[in-house]
Amino acid sequence: MALLHSFPPVSAADAHTLILGSMPGQASLAAGEYYAHPRNLFWPILGELFGAPPALPYAERLGKLTTAGLALWDVLQCCEREGSLDGNIEPTSIVANDFASFLAGHPHIVRIFFNGAMAETCFRRHVQPTLPPRPLLLTRLPSTSPANAGYTFARRLEAWRALALPPGGEGSGAWPDRNQRSST
Repeated sequence: MALLHSFPPVSAADAHTLILGSMPGQASLAAGEYYAHPRNLFWPILGELFGAPPALPYAERLGKLTTAGLALWDVLQCCEREGSLDGNIEPTSIVANDFASFLAGHPHIVRIFFNGAMAETCFRRHVQPTLPPRPLLLTRLPSTSPANAGYTFARRLEAWRALALPPGGEGSGAWPDRNQRSST
């Protein structure tokens, strides 16, 4: 199995919302871009919500996100995985990114949205126990991966609209005692 490394975070100092995937897939790693697989619905959804459609150059899409107060990263710094599916990640190879430093440098982040179940599971298992208490709203969204064939574009878009709400507009909750999760 190949040892894979994720990308650096995309963020501005004033980011209030962090979107987390698990680990870039093969198409993304080859392109050096987040969510580069042509059938991944991440950019079509963010195009609808923030004017960052796949047709825009990558740097402009990232600019739209940071201007909207969004940061983008992956939970895993590295792992071994055959292919692109999260289910193929070798659990013993998982190394999480340094969220303590990232969150210390981004004090305005109050919400974390997970792009699918694996991102949430890895964060809760490998990251959350290592962080000092901090009010964060943790919400899992349906994966934008083409492997998530059970969800239509419309259904995913409706769930992902929570990103466009102002921080605090999606309900109240803070970890570790209370968490909000959208259904997936």
